Amino acid sequence: MDLVAPITFQLIETFRDKTEMTPAKRDQYDRIIVDAIDHWEARAGVALALTQLAPLLNTEAVVTLANFFVPDALGDRNVEVRNKMLEAAMAVINKHGKETVGSLLPVFEKFLNTAPNHASYDAVRQSVIILMGSLAKHLDQSDPKIKPIVGKLVEALSTPSQQVQEAVANCLHPLVPAIRDDCPRTVSKLMTVLLESENYGERKGAAYGLASLVKGMGILALKQLDIMNQLTTAIQNKKNHRHREGSLMALEQLCNMLGKLFEPYIVHILPHLLLCFGDNNQYVRDATDDTAKAVMSKLSAHGVKLVLPSLLAALEEDSWRTKTGSVELLGNMAFCAPKQLSSCLPSIVPRLIEVLSDSHVKVQSAGAQALKLIGSVIRNPEIQAIVPVLLLALQEPTKNTSVCLNTLLETKFVHFIDAPSLALIMPVVQRAFMDRSTEVRMMAAQIIGNMYQLTDQKDLQPYLPNIIPGLKTSLLDPVPKVRSVSSRALGAMVKGMGESSFDNLLPWLMQTLTSESSSVDRSGAAQGLAEVVGGLGPEKLHRLMPDIIATAERSDIAPHVKDGYIMMFIYLPTVFQDEFTPYIGQIIPPILKALADENEFVRETALKAGQRIVNTYAETAIELLLPELEDGLFHDNWRIRYSSVQLLGDLLFKVSGVSGKMTTDTAHEDDNFGTEHSQKAIIEILGEERRNRVLAGLYMGRSDVAVLVRQASLHVWKVVVTNTPKTLREILPTLFSLLLGHLASTSYDKRQVAARTLGDLVRKLGERVLPEIIPILEGGLDAPEADHRQGVCIGLSEIMASTSKDMVLAFADNLVPTVRRALCDPLDSVREAAAHTFDSLHSTVGLRALEDILPHLLAELEHDDERREYALDGLKHVMAIKSRVVLPFLVPQLTSHPVNTQALCILASVAGESLTRHLTKILAALLGALSDSAGSDNYDDTLQHCQGVVLAVVDEAGVNTIVDELLGHTKGDDVGIARAAVALLLSFCSNTRADYSDYVPQLLRGLINLFTHSDNEILKTAWLALTAVTKSLDAADQRSLVADVRQAVKFAASDLKENQLMPGFCLPKGIQPILPIFREAVLNGEPELKEQASNGLTEVIRLTSSDALKPSVVHVTGPLIRILGDRFAWNVKVAVLDTLALLLSKTGVMLKPFLPQLQTTFVKAVNDPHRGVRLRAGAALAHLITIHTKPDPLFTELHNAVVKTADDVAVRDTMLQALRCVIKPAGDKMSEDVRKSVVSTLTSLLNHEEDSTRLCAAGVLGVTISWLPPDELKAVVTQQLLDDNENNNWTIRHGRSAALFSSLKSAPSHVLNVANIDQVIEILLSYLSSDRLALVENAVAGIGYLISHQLYTGEKVPTALLQPFSKLVNHSSNEVKQSMCRACQFIAQGLQERKGTQIPEVVARPLLPMLVNASKEKNQLVKSAAEMALIAILHIKSGDQGTQVMLGTVEGGARDALNDVINKTLRRATFMPVTEAEMDTTLLT
Repeated sequence: MDLVAPITFQLIETFRDKTEMTPAKRDQYDRIIVDAIDHWEARAGVALALTQLAPLLNTEAVVTLANFFVPDALGDRNVEVRNKMLEAAMAVINKHGKETVGSLLPVFEKFLNTAPNHASYDAVRQSVIILMGSLAKHLDQSDPKIKPIVGKLVEALSTPSQQVQEAVANCLHPLVPAIRDDCPRTVSKLMTVLLESENYGERKGAAYGLASLVKGMGILALKQLDIMNQLTTAIQNKKNHRHREGSLMALEQLCNMLGKLFEPYIVHILPHLLLCFGDNNQYVRDATDDTAKAVMSKLSAHGVKLVLPSLLAALEEDSWRTKTGSVELLGNMAFCAPKQLSSCLPSIVPRLIEVLSDSHVKVQSAGAQALKLIGSVIRNPEIQAIVPVLLLALQEPTKNTSVCLNTLLETKFVHFIDAPSLALIMPVVQRAFMDRSTEVRMMAAQIIGNMYQLTDQKDLQPYLPNIIPGLKTSLLDPVPKVRSVSSRALGAMVKGMGESSFDNLLPWLMQTLTSESSSVDRSGAAQGLAEVVGGLGPEKLHRLMPDIIATAERSDIAPHVKDGYIMMFIYLPTVFQDEFTPYIGQIIPPILKALADENEFVRETALKAGQRIVNTYAETAIELLLPELEDGLFHDNWRIRYSSVQLLGDLLFKVSGVSGKMTTDTAHEDDNFGTEHSQKAIIEILGEERRNRVLAGLYMGRSDVAVLVRQASLHVWKVVVTNTPKTLREILPTLFSLLLGHLASTSYDKRQVAARTLGDLVRKLGERVLPEIIPILEGGLDAPEADHRQGVCIGLSEIMASTSKDMVLAFADNLVPTVRRALCDPLDSVREAAAHTFDSLHSTVGLRALEDILPHLLAELEHDDERREYALDGLKHVMAIKSRVVLPFLVPQLTSHPVNTQALCILASVAGESLTRHLTKILAALLGALSDSAGSDNYDDTLQHCQGVVLAVVDEAGVNTIVDELLGHTKGDDVGIARAAVALLLSFCSNTRADYSDYVPQLLRGLINLFTHSDNEILKTAWLALTAVTKSLDAADQRSLVADVRQAVKFAASDLKENQLMPGFCLPKGIQPILPIFREAVLNGEPELKEQASNGLTEVIRLTSSDALKPSVVHVTGPLIRILGDRFAWNVKVAVLDTLALLLSKTGVMLKPFLPQLQTTFVKAVNDPHRGVRLRAGAALAHLITIHTKPDPLFTELHNAVVKTADDVAVRDTMLQALRCVIKPAGDKMSEDVRKSVVSTLTSLLNHEEDSTRLCAAGVLGVTISWLPPDELKAVVTQQLLDDNENNNWTIRHGRSAALFSSLKSAPSHVLNVANIDQVIEILLSYLSSDRLALVENAVAGIGYLISHQLYTGEKVPTALLQPFSKLVNHSSNEVKQSMCRACQFIAQGLQERKGTQIPEVVARPLLPMLVNASKEKNQLVKSAAEMALIAILHIKSGDQGTQVMLGTVEGGARDALNDVINKTLRRATFMPVTEAEMDTTLLT
């Protein structure tokens, strides 16, 4: 121990001696010849010695060494020496640190505080810091010395030296437990430096310190201290690049420090990392590269799987730098985790391939480099050799794919293909499947097929999802060869990998097998399925075949499904060969059934399947094939017969060794091309009996009803038969046996074929066979089998068609009874066949057939049993074939009394256009029969038969005849015939298939004219017929018929009395048939048509009762309101308003649902620019107000309109008229306020400056009088009506005089209740004496209304009034004279209409002489007015009685003068009643 200290000092001295370098040798020019020599080895030896001495040192020696180490030894110029010295210092501290910490710390602190901040001292500082950190480990965690050490360490982090910062980081984390409480603050401080400092070294050191502290605190600190969130926020800070750079530095060091522990966070930071690859700042991008390398170097296998999705997703970013970074990361992964990467290669390589076509060159080059790195991992020597070819194919597929596939196909593989190899091969193959070139797609399929023998199943498994779609697409390729190669590849795959690896393949193949889209798809699926089943072995075939056969036989499946299953029979025999033989007998029936399918593609597939079976098994399985094909020759379906002939032909060609492909089109059908050798071969293989049966079937096929069967049979016959007559003689027994069976068949086609064959035999073998055949057929009618009897008729027809006329005539006595019996056979099919035989017979023997057969059938009609029905049906079938010949023979007999309507009905249904020429006679007979049967039990049957005849007519001439004849018969006097005619018209119009659109106007006129008929049944039937006609019309036809309907209505109405309603329109829903015509015209017609339709509706409504209108109110009103709401011409609106007003007057309360719309529409119309529209709207409001429950708003609106239209006189006057119209019927509904305001306005308007306004206001006041309460009435009468002063302005007098006569017209009793008659007379006489004509005329009107009231109520007419009134004839004004005469006419006319009496003598006596004088006036208007007044007073138009009474009232010359006027003028004059407007000048018209 005593030697330790001296040796230690000696070693220190040695170190210092050896520090001196041997100087360099220089030449005379001071150039260095030999470099200076550093004896560092000795110094390193000193360090090694000190390391070994460390355990022996005492405290004093430790302190001495500390001062030696710092700074001399640790700052040596040689790196090796420095490292060895650091090891020695660490050994000393590790051994003696705990005891000497108090002595050593000051040494270290002093150096750190005083050492210059120069790069040459970095190494010493690093070592000192490491030593301080190691020293601190020996302190207790609660030792206060640790915190200063940590502080120093943290401060040292700002040293701009990576060595120092790494050393600090490595020392710092073990000390964290001792300073845990200060860690958050330290972290925060470091975070601030990291993100905010402008010094790069400080920020780098902060990153080291932060990572070390986190390592010391544990991974949870990242979350607890919110470190990751702060770093994530900083890395996304777009404004401050230092934030992003600092965050990346921290993430790099965290990866380095924490290793695998940091992997969960890598997934979250990866998107930000990739974004930073494309950052605008170079420093950030450099930091990103460093961070990325750190991330990748520390990833485990699990980490690779975590980050891979993010890296692949980054390839979709727009930034090329981000893409490049991601690609580089993917490339580098090939080295960091090759084993784990191999499982991920299937997803990496396709994305790298996409990158190769990127728009940016650097991204492309990065992708190419990454693929090369992946290629370098490949271990298969054969693939390694062709990696450049593979890479070229991946980089430029359009140019190099074909070359690459050829190279792969030519390569001889000795070694298994590993996963990296597959990663480069499979994308090339996958892309090849999408190539346009057929050759390329085929090579791809071949490679896939071979690949499954050269590689491990688990390596291939990841590529299945990408390869199978391409293989599926090739399997459905339009080119058959591609489908074939692809299906074999699929079979090889399934065989190599097993069914379990292709879970969805079989379901997809089964689904595509029944695809509706394309037969190519189904063919590919069938071929693929066959190869897959072949790959799975015969056991799979035996499991599937029962289901395939059962499905193919079903008739309730869709055509494309059947097609797919039949296709399986094309490919399965090729795949399985002999193993498929047991199924041949089972699949022939479904193939033949499919050959009869109505869809051509199914038939084509079935034919291919049949040909494949025949060609494959013609010699080995003939016993299974022939029976099925023989049955097919006589199948009910012609398509099966046709296909059976084709397949049988193929079989015979195959057996006989001849080709059936030559043409057999020759001039004669019995030319033959067969050879004796082929005949012998057929007999040898089939046997004679079967040969005869097959050839007999073929010969019958030559007479088939289907032309294709005939052609195919003839072709096969010509190819295989050497001599037709000779062969026929050989097979005749077999052939005749088949014929008899077929003539008795239930199948119509079979009987037809047999009959034709029979005729063909007669032609070929001569007529010598007839005597043998006809008796056999004749006896066949007695057979109990109905089909046998039918076969006899068909056979007879064929024989007659095939033999000479003389031979038929020779057997006529046998044939006629046979046909006659057959026409009355109980079975319909026999009767139908007999009709065809009748046709053949008539064509040969002519009239004899009619005379010998038809009378017998007519005689059978007389029976009441089933024989009548059979005979009638036989006639029907004959008519269907020979109507032109038979109808002239039958009609006279069937239309004679009693008419056989049933026979006519049945015959008409098949007579066609031949019926038309006899239609007039038939219709007359039918109408008579229908009329006679009315009320009887058989009326319905007779009607049904008659309807059958009418409905059988569909030609234009026939329709013309029916319409003319039936309409003509409706006009006759015989009600029964008329009823029958209308009933048949109804049936014809409702149910006919003929086009009678040209006759619609005629039908409308005829049927609407019947609406005036007195017979109720005719009315109802005509209504139904009219409904049927109008229902058949489309919109355009309806609009075109408005004028026709109006004309028809006017014509029909002309037969009615005045004010009489039309009976047909008064039926329930009476106008419904013609309503759609008007409605369509109103809604969609041109303006002129709308006007016509509205006027037409008005005419129809006027002729209809209120009850009958009820069901139609809604249908009429809606369209009319809509028209008024649009902008149409005034004439259209006037017509519509007239219609609505009339409808309101007729139906009233039924229109209440439309009240709001109608009120809005009418009020709008009252404001229309056109006077006519305004007046019609006012009249319509008069009807509307009666159903109004709360009319005050309407009164107010009209009153306000009167007040506000001060500028336009015409509008104001029509507003007053409208107000008058609503007050007259409903003034009692006015509220008191409204009434008072109205009266006030009216009285003020009596003094208006406009004459027309005064008159209109007076008219309104006149009708308002009726509704005034007593106090208001008295005020108005006394203050307005009877308040007259000659000194007043004449306008006031004019207005009041008009109001007076209007009141006397509307409410005389109310006026006379307030004022006595003398007051009224006094006022009237005052006006009468005025020099203003307007006042005089108002007075005349008032006197007329007063006298009329007095006479009507039986009161006396004051003489004081009569005398001045009568003397008005002598007035100087002709207008006054006319007014007086009109007033007289009005009084007489009103009294006659209201009471049916004449004017009393006391009134007439003063008037008559004056009127006689007036009738002699020179002024024609006065003369005419006087004459009209005299006619009314004398009742001349009602007879002489009134005239004689009036003549008795006058005497002397007056009497003679009156008599003279009566005889010379009045009796010849046309009476013109005085109108309300002529009397009442307050009315607007």
